[in-house]
Amino acid sequence: MSPQIVGSPAAPSAAAPDGDSAPAPAPASDRAPVDLPAAADGEALTATATATAHATATVTATVTASATAAATAALPGLPQALSTRARTLAGAVRRRCTDLARIESPSGDVPRLDALAEELSAGFSATGATARREPGPAGDHLVLEWEGQDETLPHLLIVGHHDTVWPVGTLADWPVTEQDGLLSGPGVVDMKGGLAILEGAFALLADLGQRPHRAVRLVVVSDEEVGSPDGRRLVERQLRGAAAVLGLEPPHPDGRLKTARRGSTRVRLTVTGREAHAGNDAHDGVSAVDELVDQLVVVRGLAGQPGTELNAGRISGGSRANVVAGRAEAELGLRFSTVEAQRRTLDNLARLTALRPGARVRTEVLSSRPAWPERTGNPLLRHVRSLAAVLGQQLDGGPAGGAGDTNLPGSRGLPTLDGFGAVGAGAHARHEHIRLDQLAPRIALLAALLAVPLPRLRDRTEG
Repeated sequence: MSPQIVGSPAAPSAAAPDGDSAPAPAPASDRAPVDLPAAADGEALTATATATAHATATVTATVTASATAAATAALPGLPQALSTRARTLAGAVRRRCTDLARIESPSGDVPRLDALAEELSAGFSATGATARREPGPAGDHLVLEWEGQDETLPHLLIVGHHDTVWPVGTLADWPVTEQDGLLSGPGVVDMKGGLAILEGAFALLADLGQRPHRAVRLVVVSDEEVGSPDGRRLVERQLRGAAAVLGLEPPHPDGRLKTARRGSTRVRLTVTGREAHAGNDAHDGVSAVDELVDQLVVVRGLAGQPGTELNAGRISGGSRANVVAGRAEAELGLRFSTVEAQRRTLDNLARLTALRPGARVRTEVLSSRPAWPERTGNPLLRHVRSLAAVLGQQLDGGPAGGAGDTNLPGSRGLPTLDGFGAVGAGAHARHEHIRLDQLAPRIALLAALLAVPLPRLRDRTEG
C-alpha cells in the first residue's frame, strides 16, 4: 500500500455563521458596465478614469475584506496557517500523486480499478472520511463522506474519477518522472493529481484541528473517461440537497477554473451488410464497410451544423480482403455548445437509413452529458476568487471545451465549478504533466473552501 497523507485527528470547533446574508459585492468584471460621461477635455477624462479606478479598487477591497472576515471567523489566522501548512504538505502530495499514477487504472480494467479504489479509500479514510465502495459493471465507484461542523447545512459535493485513458503497460515506456519542476506520467493531471491534492487538503485541516464547515461528500467514479454510463447515477443521487458542486478535473493550463462545459455524446454507428466472395460473387454481397464510409460522410455533414463538433474515434469492420464485409462500426465523439444543438444532432443521427439495398444501419447512444452553459453573475466563482485573494493568489474562471461529471449539476443550474485539480497540461497526450510549484496553492485553496462558510449562492439554498 502506498503511503497516505495523514493529518492529526480533527477536533471540533465552533461553527461560524453560515452565509444566509447576501453575497459580497461582485468584482468589477461581474458588474454591469457603467456609462462614462463624455469628457470635455483631457483633464475631465483623466478624472473620470481615476474615479472609476478608485471605485473598482473599493469593490475589490470590499470582496477581499468579506472573505478575510469569513476566514478569520472560521479560524483565527487561517489564511497564513493554510498557506504555510500547504507548503509543508506539498512534498507528500507530490509523492502521493506519483504513487497513484504508478497504479495503472484504464477504463474497463476492473481488477486494477478496484485496487486503486481500495488505495484511495484507505487514504481518504485516514483523513477522517467514511468510505463506501459502490459496485459497478466497469469497476467499483467510491462514495466518501466527512462530517461538518454544522450538520444541519446542505452538503458540499465534490466529484472525481480514478480511471484513465492509458492502457496497461504505458508505464513501461513512459514512467512517472520529475524534471524541471514538472511531474509527468500517464494520468497525473487527469486526475490523480486532483485526488492527491484533495487528500492533502483534508489532511491539512486535520493537522489544524479543523473539520469542514459543512458535511462534504466525494464521489469518485470508475468510468468517467467513457462518459460515466454507470457512474452518472451515483453523481445524480448525491446532487439532491447539495449546496454546491466542485470538480477535481485539471483547470485551464493557466490555472483558471472551469465555469461551463460543452455537452458530449458517444455514439456507436453499426452497419450490417451481407458477406460474399469478393471475386466470384461480389454482386451477391452488400459491403458494410462501404455503407459505413458513406454514412460517415452524411454524419460529417450533420456535424457541420452550428454548435456541433465530431470526432470519429474508432472504426472497424470486415474480416478479409477477399470477403465482402458483413459488418462494420464506428464510435463517434460529439461535442455540443448548446442543448439545442445536441438535441437536433442526435435526432438526425437516430433517423439515419441505409443508402444501399440490403444494408441496415443502427445508431446507439453509449453515453451522453448535457451542455453546461456559461451563466452571468457567478457567486460561487466570486467566493472562490475572493478566498484565493486572501491566500495571496490570483484566480479566475472560464468555459471549457471538454465534458465531465460536472456537466450534470451545471446543466441543472446548481452552483458548480470545475478545475480544482492539479495545474498542468497535456491530458490524454504523451506530454501530460503537472506543475509542482502549484501544488501548495491548490491544497490551500481547497482547504479554505472546505473550512470557510459559503455565501448565499441561490435563493432556494440555505447557504
